[in-house]
Amino acid sequence: MTYRILVEKRVKKETRSIPHPDRKKIDKAILALTSNPRPHGCKKLTEKEGYRIRIGDYRVLYMIDDESRVIIIYRIKSRNEKTYK
Repeated sequence: MTYRILVEKRVKKETRSIPHPDRKKIDKAILALTSNPRPHGCKKLTEKEGYRIRIGDYRVLYMIDDESRVIIIYRIKSRNEKTYK
């Protein structure tokens, strides 16, 4: 039961400013979502559709389409007051 991962163009641009060691951890966590899209510690978002996982000071926001087995990564942001807006 594996899922495909789609990364929005905006996310690719956001990741350019993330330091390399942190980016490697984020990439590893995103790849792990292919086998378990709702890992321990993920949170369902209340105001927006989707989920979030925490990797250090960064948050990966994503949506899951169980019918077509696709995970759409739509934001990667460092944790601050603007992360979820």
